[in-house]
Amino acid sequence: MGLKPIGDRIVVRREAAEEKTAGGILLPDSAKNKPQRGTVVAVGPGKLKPDGSRAAMQLKAGDKVLFTSWAGDEFKDRAADGEILLMHEGDVLCVLG
Repeated sequence: MGLKPIGDRIVVRREAAEEKTAGGILLPDSAKNKPQRGTVVAVGPGKLKPDGSRAAMQLKAGDKVLFTSWAGDEFKDRAADGEILLMHEGDVLCVLG
């Protein structure tokens, strides 16, 4: 992938949506909720501070994260034939262990 985020932005690949409910009912595409979990693919260098230095990023590529439902902007990833999210590091709620 040729994306290189800037500032405190990260690139996240969202997990696949659930195909069926806990009761075993198959869901059509229109009824699936978009998952709020994903894997960090790339991270920027960090937010620029007023003194000219950069704040260190807390996330790194490969981290599995949980993020808010309104987080980021979706883009098509032609190479992987899927979608990616570009969001600020602050939109991430936690790292899943």
